[in-house]
Amino acid sequence: QKSTEDIINGIRSHKRDPVSYISKVIAEAKKEVKSTNQETKSIAIKKLTYLNMLGYNVSWASFPIVEAMSAERYTHRRVGMLAAAQTFNDDTDVILLCTNLLKKELKNSNNYEVGSALSCLSNIA
Repeated sequence: QKSTEDIINGIRSHKRDPVSYISKVIAEAKKEVKSTNQETKSIAIKKLTYLNMLGYNVSWASFPIVEAMSAERYTHRRVGMLAAAQTFNDDTDVILLCTNLLKKELKNSNNYEVGSALSCLSNIA
């Protein structure tokens, strides 16, 4: 599994034809987001978030993003919330699923987790 840093280096090394390289990365990420391993899924979502910042459509990954937002570990939830904040829009079907997740996070006693939820909420609302 490639890290986000590997993806960045790969895009830089494929300056002549980055589209074919990115297509391969997206195909790999599609397999990785289906994984039951939360770490693998989280890394795949990080890569997709980066590709979204480059202008690629990753709306197909909205449900795995919600799954990451509901992960047990905060580090995985944080990745999901960042991805949701950057990729979700008014047309995203799974936003309704985020309501209870964000409500639960806002009641948390940890300020970092509340801050992540507020940041996500402010970007998708």
